Amino acid sequence: MEKLADFDVAVIGAGHAGIEAAVASARRGCKTALFTIALDQLGNMPCNPSIGGSAKGHLVREIDAMGGVMGEAGDACCIQMRMLNLSKGVSVHSPRAQEDRRAYHTYMKKLCENTENLFIIQGEVCDIEIDENQSVRGVKTRFGGTYSCKAAVICAGTFLNGMVYIGKTGESSGPDACLPARYLSEKLAAHQIQLRRFKTGTPCRVHRRSIDFDKLQPQYGDPDPQPFSFLAKRGSLRNDAVCYIANTNAETHRIIRENIGESPLYSGMIHGVGPRYCPSIEDKVIRFSDRERHQIFVEPTGLSTDEMYLQGFSTSLPEYVQMKMMRSVEGFEHIEVMRPAYAIEYDCVNPICLLHTLAFRDFHGLYAAGQFNGTSGYEEAAAQGLIAGINASAYVFGQKELSLTRKSSYIGTLIDDLVTKGTEDPYRMMTARSEYRLSLRHSNADARLTPIAREYGLISDSRWEIYCAKMQRIEQALEKIRMLTVSPDAVNAYLESVGTSPLKQAAKLDTIMRRPQVAFSDVISALNLQLDLRGEEPAEVSHRIKYEQYIMRQDQQNAHLANLERIRLPQDTDFAAVHGLSSEAVEKLGKLRPENLAQASRISGVSPADVSILMTWLKAGGYHAE
Repeated sequence: MEKLADFDVAVIGAGHAGIEAAVASARRGCKTALFTIALDQLGNMPCNPSIGGSAKGHLVREIDAMGGVMGEAGDACCIQMRMLNLSKGVSVHSPRAQEDRRAYHTYMKKLCENTENLFIIQGEVCDIEIDENQSVRGVKTRFGGTYSCKAAVICAGTFLNGMVYIGKTGESSGPDACLPARYLSEKLAAHQIQLRRFKTGTPCRVHRRSIDFDKLQPQYGDPDPQPFSFLAKRGSLRNDAVCYIANTNAETHRIIRENIGESPLYSGMIHGVGPRYCPSIEDKVIRFSDRERHQIFVEPTGLSTDEMYLQGFSTSLPEYVQMKMMRSVEGFEHIEVMRPAYAIEYDCVNPICLLHTLAFRDFHGLYAAGQFNGTSGYEEAAAQGLIAGINASAYVFGQKELSLTRKSSYIGTLIDDLVTKGTEDPYRMMTARSEYRLSLRHSNADARLTPIAREYGLISDSRWEIYCAKMQRIEQALEKIRMLTVSPDAVNAYLESVGTSPLKQAAKLDTIMRRPQVAFSDVISALNLQLDLRGEEPAEVSHRIKYEQYIMRQDQQNAHLANLERIRLPQDTDFAAVHGLSSEAVEKLGKLRPENLAQASRISGVSPADVSILMTWLKAGGYHAE
C-alpha cells in the first residue's frame, strides 16, 4: 500500500506525554508526526485541571529545565498558583497551579502547530509495522493510512481498550467521552508485547451556582507566586481564581456503604488495578473506616466556564447515588451535576520490558511513555514523554541515548523505579521515593539538568547565556559568603533580635547563615553586604548554604549506591553461570538485564547477598569499576 508520508519519528497519542515527545523530537531536527484520535483533545486535562503538586511540581520544573514545554504552558494558563508544603523543609516545597483547561489545550495545540518539523495528524493508529529485525518501519491508521517512520513512541494514555463505568453500566470509551483506541492493543499483543489492565477515575463536574461557598473553606493563591518556568519572571503570574475545601461526613459515608454493591469496583465488573495514592471516595470510606471525614477540593476548571471540579471525590457509583452522597455534604445541598463521575479501565504495559531510555528491550526504535507505562498523572507522563522523544530522535540520528540517574533528578528516579521495580498499580511520584531528595529541590532543577539538555540540543544559545550568567552570579555570591569572616559587633544585634545566641568571637558568615533562626535576606541586609543576585537566586544561595552539610551527610550515606552505579554489568552475562546466585535472582537479572550493580540491587528478588556475589564474580574476572 502506498505511504501517505515519510517521517523520522511517529508519536502515538497527543496527551501530555505525546506532546513532550513530539516537540522534543521535532526541535532536535527529526521530521515528527503526532497522531491523535481527536485534534480537539490535544493536551486535554480529562481529570483534575491542575499542574504540579507535591513532587509533581519538581517534575514540571525539571521538564522546563530540560527544554520541555509543560512549565511554560502551565504558567501561561495558570489561574491560581500555590507553593505546597511550606511548613516543611525546602526540599519538599513544590509548586502547584490551577489551570484553565480550555486555555491549556489551545496553548498546546498552537505550540505544536507552530513547531518546525512537527506534523499533527488526526487518526487512530491501529498498528505499528515492525520488520523481521524487530525494527520499527511505520504506523498504520484505522482507515488504512500508512506512514513510514524509523522510530515510534507509544503515548496512548488511558485510551487503549478504554472502558468507562458508571454504576453497573460499562461502555467502550476513552476519557472525557472520547473515542477509545480499539485496535492497537491486539496488534501489540501480536508483537508479543504483554499488556495488563489498570484503572483510574475522575470526579463529576458541578455548576458553580449550585454551591454554597459560605459553608466552605476558601483557598487563595500565593501573594507572590513562583512560576514553573525558569525563564518566567517573578510577578508574571496572576491569581484570578479561588479554590475551596469541603468535607464528607457520617451521612456521606453511610450512603456510600449502603450502596457499595452498586460500585463496579466492588461488584467485580472492573478488573483493572486502581491508583493506591488517589483512590475513589468509596475506596477511601471502606479502606479508612475510622476516618470521620475526607476533604474535597472544589476547583474551577477555567475562567470562561462555571464548571467546578471536585478533587478527592472520584467515584464510579451510579448517578443517583452520586447525587445523594454529594448533597449530603455541607455546601452541596442543592448541587447540580454537569458531568457525572466515572471510572475508566485501560490497557498498559509492564514497564520492566523497557530500558532506562524508555526503549523496548526487544525492539529497535520503539519507545513508550506516560500512563501506557503504568504511571498516573500529567506530570509523570510529560517527564517520560520528554525522555522518550529525546531518545527516539537520538536513535534516528545514531547518537548516544539519554539515561538520567536517580541522583540527577526525579525524572531519573521515576524511570528507574519503573524499569527496575515495575509497578503493580498506577505509579505516582513522591519525594519520599528518592534517596537524594535533599539535593533534588525544585529550585535547582536548572543547575542539575539544563547542561544535559544543552548537550541534546534542547537549550537555545540565548537561554544558555541566561543560564550561565545565573550560575556565575550564584557561584560568586557563594564564594563571597564563604570567604567572609564576621565580627561580633557587626552581627550580634541582629542575632539577638531573632532569638539566637550572639557571637563571642569572629565567625564565618556561612556558618552563621546555617542557624535555623537566621534569614538570608535579613543577615545580608544587617551586614549591608552587596551581592549581585536576581529573582529567586538569593533563595537558592540560601538553600545551598543551609543544606550543604545535610547533603554531604546524604551523599555519604548513599556513597555505596554511587559505587555500585560505577560497576557495570556486561550485557552478555550468563547469570546462570554465576555460582551462588539465587534462582530468582538468575531469572530476574536475565530478564531485566541491569546496566550496573546499583540497578541490579533495586530489582525485586535480587538480595544484598546476590549483589555481593555479583561483585565478587566481577572482581574475579578482572573487571574494574569505571
